[in-house]
Amino acid sequence: MAVYGKCFDPSGVRFGVPTYPWRFAPDGYATRRQLRVAGLRPGGQPVAAQVMRRHRGRKAGVQVAYLYRVDQAMPVRPMTSRKWGALALAMLARRTCPTCQVTYSYCVPTSLGMCLLCAYPEEQRAI
Repeated sequence: MAVYGKCFDPSGVRFGVPTYPWRFAPDGYATRRQLRVAGLRPGGQPVAAQVMRRHRGRKAGVQVAYLYRVDQAMPVRPMTSRKWGALALAMLARRTCPTCQVTYSYCVPTSLGMCLLCAYPEEQRAI
């Protein structure tokens, strides 16, 4: 339980916002993802609290998730036909090779900047 003591700061003196250990936040707070599942968005409100846990990875340290108040959250804005059209055009551009102008069923790799046939033409020849 010593680990939880480092992350427990409900008054916000140490970290500037109320801080709780991972999975120990009080009711009425939610992360962005949790709000999205409920059909809500933060709606411009500031971060109300945070949850913190130790992270053991390449960058050893702590992981922080920001919490927002559910009672101040607003409903998600609906997608308009213009937004759907813009999203469709963006996905079409991601699937089109800029070199040969062929549209594929997958997104062109950004690491290559072109489709596999254009990136490796010598390997596509029949032996």
